[in-house]
Amino acid sequence: MTEDVKKYVQQLLNRIDGLYCILITDRDGVPVLKVAADNAPELGMRTSFLSTFGMATDQGGKLGLGKNKALVCIYSTYQVVQINKLPLVLSFIGSVNCNTGQILLMEEQIEPLLSDLKVAVADS
Repeated sequence: MTEDVKKYVQQLLNRIDGLYCILITDRDGVPVLKVAADNAPELGMRTSFLSTFGMATDQGGKLGLGKNKALVCIYSTYQVVQINKLPLVLSFIGSVNCNTGQILLMEEQIEPLLSDLKVAVADS
């Protein structure tokens, strides 16, 4: 099953020009599933970077903004889109010119895969 899921996510990655990486991690940034192109930035896929989403989500909640659904960060050469699917987090890393709207819509295509992964993360 894992290979089928990885193959499907790889197909999703290839659909969007400029998308380098799709990661499904737990709240602490530990990868559950990772699909990346050769030009994906290694530093952006590290656990220490990915785990900051949880802290940013908590801070937004403390400001009275409500539950965070997604976070979009655009840097000089990359953009990072992270979507809250607790206990999982979807992370997408792409070029600065990558279509952010298409990335956000990809949530609907990945959603059916998450039920089995959520069970696996909750059990561990």
